[in-house]
Amino acid sequence: MAQTKRKKKFFDVEIPIIGKTTQLQAYSIEELDKRIIKYDLTRSLRGKSMLLIAEVKIKEGKATTFPKKITLMPYFLKRMIRKGTDYVEDSFFANCEDAQVQIKPFLITRRRVSRAVRKALREKAREELTNYIKDKKSEEIFNEIIKNQIQKTLSLKLKKIYPLSLCEIRIFQVKSKE
Repeated sequence: MAQTKRKKKFFDVEIPIIGKTTQLQAYSIEELDKRIIKYDLTRSLRGKSMLLIAEVKIKEGKATTFPKKITLMPYFLKRMIRKGTDYVEDSFFANCEDAQVQIKPFLITRRRVSRAVRKALREKAREELTNYIKDKKSEEIFNEIIKNQIQKTLSLKLKKIYPLSLCEIRIFQVKSKE
């Protein structure tokens, strides 16, 4: 009649995109499959407040994560916007080599600019990002966003239209795997 109590244990979960491991609590390792974890990257990115959302997958008794979404925190963006500047936002879907992704770039100009300049920045950013990611895998793109490589090259290309004080990918998320 008395049921035996099961005890939860901690299991190591690898996060290969940042080269770290974390621990999750569950009754068995199979229970961790398809669990979503949120990992704050603020300390590892030296103050750039970023949140990594990843899905746990079990392969051969080992738990590893695959990135689903990376988000820049709103308070970080609010801190970056100064008086007398304009910001440009956009949201679009694009196809990379192995998935359909949603990208939301966020650009801050150095001074106030006209609507035509903001539109030109938005269109050029969309064009450059879709061309850049179409022949790359989604995990490779996540890696480059964390290392700030995409933002750097994008900023240099958009500088020809108008110099920016900040060029970031606010949200990058995988919508559907192919």
